[in-house]
Amino acid sequence: DCDPNQNKDEAIAFFREMAEAFADNDNVLYEICNEPNGGTSWDSIKSYAEEVIPVIRAQKPDAVILVGTPTWSQEIDKPLSDPLSYKNVMYAFHFYAATHAGLRSNVENCVAQGLPVFVSEFGTCDASGGGANDFNETQKWLSYFDKQGISYCNWSICNKDETCSVLRPGTSANGNWSESDLTENGKWMRNWFRKH
Repeated sequence: DCDPNQNKDEAIAFFREMAEAFADNDNVLYEICNEPNGGTSWDSIKSYAEEVIPVIRAQKPDAVILVGTPTWSQEIDKPLSDPLSYKNVMYAFHFYAATHAGLRSNVENCVAQGLPVFVSEFGTCDASGGGANDFNETQKWLSYFDKQGISYCNWSICNKDETCSVLRPGTSANGNWSESDLTENGKWMRNWFRKH
């Protein structure tokens, strides 16, 4: 909903419930606002985060928390001059290889300045989730992230009829997939992760 403050009360209640439910789990990451957009400023996102983070930390003091950045988590540089004061906070960055090659120098600059980055969404295609896969550009991004020790999550492990899906349309959601169940993107991503 553009600015995460639009649903702040609901978010506080949700993250309180989740932090209580998963307080004993050390492997849970809390992404508190996915893809702020519509001109939402870093100041607005930061004020939201400053209210939501303490709710999680009351249950899980060392939880890793991911905070979205403006313009669908593409303006990763915005927190550089005014970061959150909490430990174990990372700033979310999203990219689609066939659309966002021009954003890499900004990410590199942020990382060079010590900003903790987590790529909580990327695609091998264009930002619509469609179009052709650009595996050459994807490899440039992922090789850079590997070199820097930055974690990343591929979008998406679903069977929707679009380029970014890992599973072919009609594939069962229950697992036990074979290579024939994978899309072109799914096969490429499977091979990439198996090399690691």
